[in-house]
Amino acid sequence: MSETISSFTGFGLGLRKEHHALFLDEAQPVDFVEIISENFMACGGRALHTLDAMRERYPVIMHGVSMGIGSPHGLNREYLDELKCLADRVNPLWVSDHLCWTGLPGHNSHDLLPLPYTNQALETCIANLLHAQALLERPMLVENPSSYVTFAESTMSEWQFLAALAQDSGCYLLLDINNVFVSSVNHGFDPLEFLRAIPADRVRQIHLAGHSQGPEGMLIDTHDAPVCPEVWALYQRALDRFGPCATMIERDDAIPPLPDLLAELDQARLAARELV
Repeated sequence: MSETISSFTGFGLGLRKEHHALFLDEAQPVDFVEIISENFMACGGRALHTLDAMRERYPVIMHGVSMGIGSPHGLNREYLDELKCLADRVNPLWVSDHLCWTGLPGHNSHDLLPLPYTNQALETCIANLLHAQALLERPMLVENPSSYVTFAESTMSEWQFLAALAQDSGCYLLLDINNVFVSSVNHGFDPLEFLRAIPADRVRQIHLAGHSQGPEGMLIDTHDAPVCPEVWALYQRALDRFGPCATMIERDDAIPPLPDLLAELDQARLAARELV
């Protein structure tokens, strides 16, 4: 994939239906909004009318949860066609999805299922990404998901896998700082080692979110709470490593009033200003 995605260093929010009216009624202090791609695929009417109005006011990023980049069965062509149709309509800053698989042919689990970090899985992900990027006619961003299990078959770390994936597929990376922290606690690795190994020239976006305490000391990536102090501290280290890049506050449950999310976004702006 020879095309490149230019750097974009704004601050934005995930667009959720609870806040649609506020975004449409008056300009909000955000540099972009991110949509969940599947919420607007193969639909019409009010949803697309809202999206059309939104993209006239703000740059849009498309973020997917169902591509299944790690699927050994290949990617669903109908899904890709619908995704391309939406991307052609929206003309987003970029299109992203997760490093995971999501189900079997004819069955979507609606979960971000983990991969073993093996050469075979890497080859599968590269082939699927090359296919998706060729059909979409644009490079993609790939996000690191939170994980709760490891595989005895793995022959490399997650960060080594991501670095190789970006190099060999031409994709870029969406670095979720909360997911790095959650996985580091769950699996006992140093999150700074993760950051140091990620190729700085491939990172184009950062997600910040909250998590919940799970059983037996594990953390669960629930996106239902404010960003915690440890994740803010890790975000500052990520900025030191990667420099300014597009940063977004992500909330998917227990959606707070919009001013609360804008206040968190201001905290991200303040962290970025401290680089200067």
